[in-house]
Amino acid sequence: MTLTHIDATGAAHMVDIAGKPVTAREAVATGRITMSAEAAAAIRQGAAKKGDVLATARIAGIMAAKKTAELIPLCHPLPLTRVAIDLAPDETGVTVTATAATEGKTGVEMEALTAASVALLAVYDMAKAIDKAMVIDGVRLLSKTGGKSGD
Repeated sequence: MTLTHIDATGAAHMVDIAGKPVTAREAVATGRITMSAEAAAAIRQGAAKKGDVLATARIAGIMAAKKTAELIPLCHPLPLTRVAIDLAPDETGVTVTATAATEGKTGVEMEALTAASVALLAVYDMAKAIDKAMVIDGVRLLSKTGGKSGD
């Protein structure tokens, strides 16, 4: 197996995508933050002192997807056609699902993963006054479509 971001001399480089066709691409990532029942209830009821946790996390995730190329070395800046952040609060935490889409020459997996991660971090930031022991875990890619490697 060859690593696409390493050249023949072992140096890191940005992959040349000039010859690749433009295709519709989509990626979905998820993650979860678990917390105390008190913190989870405050989020569900919109009672966190810092404001609307879910709305803030949604905007943070969207903004993060748009900034992925600035945050992750060697990522191509992409013209995103859609970023959706779904937040599912329950009695023990919040599950985030982020979807990123583009019509481009490279995939949007990193954008979806970045969106999910930052949305989770925003939940942590907004609720840390209630529960400093929250745990973020399970951040992973659920699916990706489009491109040469397929689904």
